[in-house]
Amino acid sequence: MSTSCPLPSASGPVEFDPADWPTARTLPVSRIRAGAGVREGEDEIVEEVPVALVFNGISHAVMLASPADLEDFALGFALSEGIVASVAEVFDREVFAAPQGLEVRVEIAAQRFLALKERRRSLVGRTGCGLCGVDSLSEFERPQGSVASGLRLDPAAIFSALGALAGCQPLREATGAVHAAAWVTPDGRIAAVREDVGRHNALDKLVGWRAASLAGGRAGEGAQEGFVLVSSRASYEMVQKTARAGIPALVAVSAPTAMAVRLAQESGVALMGFARGDRLVAYAHAERLLPA
Repeated sequence: MSTSCPLPSASGPVEFDPADWPTARTLPVSRIRAGAGVREGEDEIVEEVPVALVFNGISHAVMLASPADLEDFALGFALSEGIVASVAEVFDREVFAAPQGLEVRVEIAAQRFLALKERRRSLVGRTGCGLCGVDSLSEFERPQGSVASGLRLDPAAIFSALGALAGCQPLREATGAVHAAAWVTPDGRIAAVREDVGRHNALDKLVGWRAASLAGGRAGEGAQEGFVLVSSRASYEMVQKTARAGIPALVAVSAPTAMAVRLAQESGVALMGFARGDRLVAYAHAERLLPA
């Protein structure tokens, strides 16, 4: 991978060139082991950059993210944050490089932009945010809706996807520092994976990929039916984003929070945690699991 991440010299945004914004770079390190002294070397270090999400010319959020799949990220964020209700309300997505980071410019329907301005807030994104963009308790309690699905989950399919997930995470393999969100078909095949330094970002990127695939009529990619598998814990926001995207099930390799479990129960999302090897724990809607 590239050893540097140069910033554009222009004072304003310029056309985005992925080659100028690698997802990882090689840096010198010192490795210390007890009784063996110090050994100089190099390591692949994951990159994170400020990404401004700009809707109809107005910057709405600045998130720290991996500089890849940013058009998917912007679409998934718009959907999972309720900025738009469907892909049909998103007209364009373009990525630009600026001296301080990256911009994703999104054009959305006028009525959605007016609604966004009414609840616009200053939001600085973090890789481990709790309630990103919520500025009052009443906003936090807004209804989530309910996911209606007849999908039944085969534990064998989940275990198959778990076994394959590590091989679908090249950035994690190189750096050990990113999360992944995978779309898994009912038979356990991984149809798509998105990686990012933030687990929320990885999920947004996957939501964006799926929405764009369905809107483009590419259901043959396996985007129609399935579930999400994430390499992280299942926080409230992870379940919230899953529910808003109309996805019927979320499987996490780590633990959920109690609030996430309550939301999953209320919103109709089947929630599994501690999914590792040939084991998992069902926390919400265990009736969706087929007999093992």
